[in-house]
Amino acid sequence: MKKIELEDFSNYQYLSEIKLTEDGKRCLFVVSQADLDHNSYQHHIWMADLINNKVMQCSGGGKERGIILESADTILFPADRDGLVKKANAEHQECSAYYRLNLNGGEAVLAFTLPLAVTSLKLIDEQYAIAIANVDLNKPDLSALSGDELKQTIQVLNEEKDYEVLDELPYWFNNQGFINKHRKQAFLVNLQTGEHSLLSPTLMNVNEMALSEDKKTLILCGSEYQDIRQPYSVILKVNLDTKETEPLLADNQYNVSHIALSKDCLIFTGTDLKTWGTNENDKFFTCDLYTKELTCFFDPDWGIGSSVGSDAKLYGGTSFKYVNDKLYFIATVDNASNLYELTLDGECKALTQQEGSVDCFDIVDETLVFIGMRNMLLQEVYQLKQNQEIRLSDINTAALADTYVAKPEKLSFINEDQERVDGWVLKPYNYDPNKKYPAILDIHGGPKVVYGETFFHEMQAWASQGYFVFFANPHGSDGRGNHFMHMVNRYGTIDYNDLMTFTDEVLKKYPAIDHQHIAVTGGSYGGFMTNWIIGHTNRFCCAGSQRSIANWISKSLTTDIGYYHNMTQMAATPWQDVSKMWDFSPLKYADQCVTPTLFIQSDEDYRCWMCDAMQMFHALKLHHVETRMCLFKGENHELSRSGKPKHRLRRLKELTHWFDRYCK
Repeated sequence: MKKIELEDFSNYQYLSEIKLTEDGKRCLFVVSQADLDHNSYQHHIWMADLINNKVMQCSGGGKERGIILESADTILFPADRDGLVKKANAEHQECSAYYRLNLNGGEAVLAFTLPLAVTSLKLIDEQYAIAIANVDLNKPDLSALSGDELKQTIQVLNEEKDYEVLDELPYWFNNQGFINKHRKQAFLVNLQTGEHSLLSPTLMNVNEMALSEDKKTLILCGSEYQDIRQPYSVILKVNLDTKETEPLLADNQYNVSHIALSKDCLIFTGTDLKTWGTNENDKFFTCDLYTKELTCFFDPDWGIGSSVGSDAKLYGGTSFKYVNDKLYFIATVDNASNLYELTLDGECKALTQQEGSVDCFDIVDETLVFIGMRNMLLQEVYQLKQNQEIRLSDINTAALADTYVAKPEKLSFINEDQERVDGWVLKPYNYDPNKKYPAILDIHGGPKVVYGETFFHEMQAWASQGYFVFFANPHGSDGRGNHFMHMVNRYGTIDYNDLMTFTDEVLKKYPAIDHQHIAVTGGSYGGFMTNWIIGHTNRFCCAGSQRSIANWISKSLTTDIGYYHNMTQMAATPWQDVSKMWDFSPLKYADQCVTPTLFIQSDEDYRCWMCDAMQMFHALKLHHVETRMCLFKGENHELSRSGKPKHRLRRLKELTHWFDRYCK
């Protein structure tokens, strides 16, 4: 049986964007794969014929994503096969090109272009659509200029490339870069002429839209701000006949995550953030489209959407849809994400109930398909028939054929608060209970996410390299309700105790682990906890701190979510109870560290900016602790999951070599 090697993630196919045709006979989805040779990802559209049980590739350009269903036989997707977008961008013009593909055969052909940087498109009819597009309010509209005026304006824009002027919060955002005065706006577009009219307020950043069945009412959800964006949403109703706009939900009421439309009401999930803070679980609401009456009709205290982690996923898809007078959604309960059906009377039932994850789905009439991770396999396409999950694809079968995949062995315990904490252990390749093995404690980010019984490449690769790997969902994790998730004023306390107790329990149950050769690693919140651990215990022989937090003061004042989320989690600001923020900061305890520590950091990570990792690295150096930092240029907070393939491999090599140096 083969081992899983560090570079094997390039053999995996990452599935996303599953969509059923209007007749429910075929489903489309995107298959992506890391290309180490070109240091990029290939994306192709695939199709599953549900009648003839065939799965086939439909596109071959290598850059096809963003599927739009046009009819039962045709789809649209954005691409730049003719170089039109590249040419326009070189002239400071915005452009999006869409291609039409006939599912019955033939090459994709250019369908239309739009003079907008479109991120999302909903078709109204053959002539019109609603487009969400990125707009830089700092720049003039070049489409209205010509001649010398256009040339002079382009010259000014070229000169301005060297400067970023900031007058808003947030001024940058992870995976987006600088976003000062950038907005996602909604437009009514003419697909034939490219003419477009603005539907949303100029300063509104539109996150979601929903179109009524009769295509006459548009719902826009997002945030409208001029100075500081707050974590609350505004919802607008747009009459597409008159272009009149009215608010359904005023600002500063709810943080809204998902929206859908029935015939006479808006359905949304959201929270007022007042009881449990910025990580509070969403409730389900209806808002009457005419009276604007709000009703909370379901409050399950679940994590809505899938927060089950894996580094073998790339993109998502639909996780919330209203159809057949019922709402279908994905939720994280305990350590798995599954699919649920909900009536507007509040009656809910689980449609899937397995360990693993449901990553996205679609439903048309009685046909329901989803992409998921089951039985420690990589992603595949499934159809739900008579309450049974029928696997439709075997796209990833070859990647794990005759390969050692360690099965997670569950280990739970009751913690100091008399609550259950769940964890798992992976045994090393060719495990022999009479031998001693090194081990790695791997800590997830968030902290409001979960580990589950899903395939995690880095863990499997380390198990193949001869390590025990163990991981848990301590306090702060998702899936167990607001009380378990709540971490305000608790970072580094009960969560740290949970992880140390879990480590104790693992060592009791698995005597083959060498107590003197255990490493600890984690990213984001897991990076915070790694930094915290090395300042509070010497039990680990080395550490790998990734995209980490070291100082809550700098974290709050430099990152995209720091000014509202992190200050809320601390229940303090740098001007009110700064001592509390410092007490919760791993940097305060750097003088107590002796554990050799590797730092992995991306220079464009605006979620956990590099200044924190650098402060911790700097402090360890000053206190003569063995330390090393690998800084990845051009990468962001998603390095481990969607970074450039060569960078992902280098990250794994850095961590593995560091662990091998001190553990073996």
